[in-house]
Amino acid sequence: MTDKNFSIEFFPPKTPEGAEKLRAVRARLAALQPRYYSVTFGAGGSTQQGTLETVREIKAEGHDAAPHLSCIGSSRESLRAILAEYKASGIRRIVALRGDLPSGYGAFGEIRYANELVEFIRAETGDWFHLEVAAYPEVHPQAKSPQDDLQNFVRKVRAGANAAITQYFYNADAYFQFIDAARREGVEVPVVAGIMPITNYAQLTRFSDMCGAEIPRWIRLKLASYGDDAASIKAFGLDVVTRLCERLLAGGAPGLHFYTLNQANATLEICRRLGLSGG
Repeated sequence: MTDKNFSIEFFPPKTPEGAEKLRAVRARLAALQPRYYSVTFGAGGSTQQGTLETVREIKAEGHDAAPHLSCIGSSRESLRAILAEYKASGIRRIVALRGDLPSGYGAFGEIRYANELVEFIRAETGDWFHLEVAAYPEVHPQAKSPQDDLQNFVRKVRAGANAAITQYFYNADAYFQFIDAARREGVEVPVVAGIMPITNYAQLTRFSDMCGAEIPRWIRLKLASYGDDAASIKAFGLDVVTRLCERLLAGGAPGLHFYTLNQANATLEICRRLGLSGG
């Protein structure tokens, strides 16, 4: 494709029908020749088995797979067993995350933070895994301050992370400012921009409110003005996100990580417009 790092994220399907649909989506997205597919991991390990099954399928199809691994609610023993399973399956990438504290959990678990998880994985498996961690250009919603959040990121990289993927955002300046700040701290690992295609306004608002990603006011107002006109929402979303990707790549972003929500159309169209349709 190019020397840029393009990757695609799925969540593990919960039903046989969902698994079949995801296979069809993967078959379509394979035309993009992504560097790898990542698969999310539920809070407290609630989808651990689904993540393992999905990454094994992706590996069997001949693609690199990167399971998400969260330390929240997990013991060292359980994490050790998961790492052994991934290693035995030939998985060479992991997205290492703190994860969200699920309701009903009174404690974090034996490992509290992502930098500790990275340290644990390195101690257990050496350099077997290429480790991606999360970055927050618009600041993690639970961070005490932007500087505190930046230092959390620096700790994850110094613990042994190879690269990072950002939370999605629609303000390119936030990304570039974050990169500049990280570089000033001596962080040189690639920080790939997380991209959320816009296809459903209500869904986007719900996700963004949960994770702290900002939808710029002009985008919110425009989307709201379309009401139930799904075609106009999708057309506007494609234009906005394609322009964002163009600016990011032109400004030096090492790649894009698409949060697909197990859908293919929007990601395929954005990549077509960017001239990244494989081949």
